[in-house]
Amino acid sequence: MDDRVITVDQDAQQTSLTWLTTPEMIDPRTSEDLAMCWRAVADAGGAVGFPFPPVDEDQVRSASATMIESLHPQRSRLLVASTSNTVSGWLLLRVNNNSLTQHWGEISRVQTSPQDRGTGIGRLLMGEAARCARDDLGLTQLHLAARGGLGLEEYYGRLGWREVGRWPDALRFSGTDHRDEVLMLLTLH
Repeated sequence: MDDRVITVDQDAQQTSLTWLTTPEMIDPRTSEDLAMCWRAVADAGGAVGFPFPPVDEDQVRSASATMIESLHPQRSRLLVASTSNTVSGWLLLRVNNNSLTQHWGEISRVQTSPQDRGTGIGRLLMGEAARCARDDLGLTQLHLAARGGLGLEEYYGRLGWREVGRWPDALRFSGTDHRDEVLMLLTLH
């Protein structure tokens, strides 16, 4: 379902989850909202690909444009959460083309805007991503890599994910600040 929209009522506010599967589905306003959410999350210390805040606005727009151009219904999908017509979070779901690994996909760039943290947006995004991967794409596993030292292992663990490995000290933020990259798996039933 390329244009699936799910509306969820939670805490007296409506959140819409929308799958965007082609670049043409993203209008200029949505493109800008995605980039600004990404920048706000990165500047707040989120582990979303820009580790050294503050983040340059043009750099985020460029990365966002590249991601949008990569969208394809069967290979790369963007799930956007909106509250009050504003992007409140999003994630990217990628599927493998290789016949040896086409049974699993990867979740990346999971983020909730700083003002929407703690409202359940992340849980909604992750739940819908798992449903789509299983029901729409026929996948049996999802993978993700998380930055160690932020409590993300525990967060994803509460959502049914399990840690399957680590790359020790894989991420270097400074001469003394090294973090593990935590490898996580969700088995889809």
